[in-house]
Amino acid sequence: MPVSSRALILLRLVGETLRHPGLYGPALRAAWRFRTRGWHRRPPFLPLPPGEYLLWRMETAYGSPHALPTARELRRYLRWAERMRDNHKPGKLREW
Repeated sequence: MPVSSRALILLRLVGETLRHPGLYGPALRAAWRFRTRGWHRRPPFLPLPPGEYLLWRMETAYGSPHALPTARELRRYLRWAERMRDNHKPGKLREW
């Protein structure tokens, strides 16, 4: 049984997060942002992103829905998302 692209991306994300404790918060926030609506009503009862969404994101980013981002790319994305979050806090002077 082949492993899905979504599973591989999520496994890589979890692995990178475990290796880089500074990414715990950013990874949890990213996972929460991308969760499937109504995730708590359907097994496996985990806030996972929709498979169709990840396929679309991989196709728009890499040209193939089955592309697998590198560990470095995942770390860079999480750090970028955290910087964007910090820059949009109320009262924060934006550095453009």
